Amino acid sequence: MHAIIAMERAALDRWGKGDPGGYLEITASDASYFDPIQDKRIDGLDALRAMLAPFVGKIKVDRYDMIDPRVQEYGDAALLTFNLISYRDEVPISSWNSSEMYARVGGHWRIVHSHWSYIKPELKEPISEVEKVEEVEQVEQVKL
Repeated sequence: MHAIIAMERAALDRWGKGDPGGYLEITASDASYFDPIQDKRIDGLDALRAMLAPFVGKIKVDRYDMIDPRVQEYGDAALLTFNLISYRDEVPISSWNSSEMYARVGGHWRIVHSHWSYIKPELKEPISEVEKVEEVEQVEQVKL
């Protein structure tokens, strides 16, 4: 198993027990972070720590499946991608796509960018480009 996958699994193990510290300990001080719950990108370890603080002790994951983890190494940088399904009482509670960029910082692998998104999220009624144009035209007609 690649060292990065082992680090990620260790962080996920702690996350499932309500401890985001596993991630914070392997994240670079200038890291960036995206997830679908945030309004914008989170910049820096201090901001990430503050964002995660309300979750301490509140996350409970009995087990998870890290599906098809793949590490693509490029010198002192590596991209880890995988799907994650989390379970509580053997019921899936969340399904994620994850992309995490690692870099060697001071000789150790650290997360420098993290991006989480839902697997096939249920979207609000999708609107086609044609419907968007029609909607704009209707608004313009009302203005006249």
